[in-house]
Amino acid sequence: MLQYLKSIDAQLFMAINSAHCPYIDNFMWTVSTKYSCVLIALALLYVLYLKGWKQMLVALGAVALVVLLADQVSSSIIKPMVERLRPSHDPALAGMVHAVNGYVGGQFGFVSSHAANNFGVALLVSLFLRNRWATISLMLWALLVSYSRIYLGVHFPGDILGGIVVGLGAGWLVYALWRWLQGKYDYGGPRRLFNACDAQVVAGSVLCNVLIIAIIAAFG
Repeated sequence: MLQYLKSIDAQLFMAINSAHCPYIDNFMWTVSTKYSCVLIALALLYVLYLKGWKQMLVALGAVALVVLLADQVSSSIIKPMVERLRPSHDPALAGMVHAVNGYVGGQFGFVSSHAANNFGVALLVSLFLRNRWATISLMLWALLVSYSRIYLGVHFPGDILGGIVVGLGAGWLVYALWRWLQGKYDYGGPRRLFNACDAQVVAGSVLCNVLIIAIIAAFG
């Protein structure tokens, strides 16, 4: 059964990784960089700044904790424990993986830290804002980043699914801690802190972010 799932995973990977062109290469490469979400981060920082320094520090601390937790669980615990080779390092796929700009990543890929970090933050911020469009836009952004990792040849789809589970778990855990701190120190619940305008700013930043990356990719 496990071998069958690995076979399906490899086939799906090859279908995604083999469907490439120069423009999409540039687009996915830019999406996958650590600076690709700067505009979204600035929008979130602006929204939090309007809530006062105390709420801003607690919320930023929560976001940082999600990233730390998701990244450490995926990179420092699961990857060295499972030791599943990335597609770019898998001998069975030698010569078949399209590596954009020669990038092959580290040796092990399960689970994806990019997926874990992005889905963890996306869930946490979505729970902060409690807005459908903000949630959809943030989750789609996390999905786009995760997809880019398959496209670039450094993760199997199964690595991404594992990362999503880790990220969502980290997001829920930190959100529960955030709510506990709010109740203990009376910061007010999410509906008192964030409004529809805040959600529109964040959702709009995701759209603008993707458009900017699309333009950059055209000249890459």
